[in-house]
Amino acid sequence: MRIKRIMGEKGQVVIPRDLREMIGIKGGEKIVFEVVNNKITLEKEEDSKEFLKKFFSVSRTKEKDLTLEDMRRIEEESYDDIL
Repeated sequence: MRIKRIMGEKGQVVIPRDLREMIGIKGGEKIVFEVVNNKITLEKEEDSKEFLKKFFSVSRTKEKDLTLEDMRRIEEESYDDIL
């Protein structure tokens, strides 16, 4: 999808409602801009609590979610082999 907008004198551009709804941006929320090869992308900043919740639910072992303690134990065990 391509949509054109005119940039205002202060460098502001309105993000169309349809696009805001597609990625779930609401007023007052933070968005992240990234520039790669002269192209700008933007995305909704993910809440760190939501990120961790998703991360731990995806990181499964023995049919259960990993806890922070599980992650610490795994990290410690991985360094034991090196030392």
